[in-house]
Amino acid sequence: MLLHVIFAGTVQGVGFRYFVKNIADKFGVKGYVRNLPDGTVEVVAEGDEETLRKFLEAIEDGPPLAEVKGMRFEFLDKDGGFESFEIDY
Repeated sequence: MLLHVIFAGTVQGVGFRYFVKNIADKFGVKGYVRNLPDGTVEVVAEGDEETLRKFLEAIEDGPPLAEVKGMRFEFLDKDGGFESFEIDY
């Protein structure tokens, strides 16, 4: 299963991608996190639904310097074929 999340607000330049990567590694989920040109951050994570829900809860507020003003997410019933969790630059 895949989790796709878009975070809006003060989410770039505050360590958001590194924060998400550290938590992804703790949960053992695979996928990626990246900054998008419009100032948002995208997260795509692969794992079982229970783990992904806990992962989402852990990252939803972001790191201390972030100010998350909006978050859209969806669960997709498909595999991403990821081998690890990466920060995509």
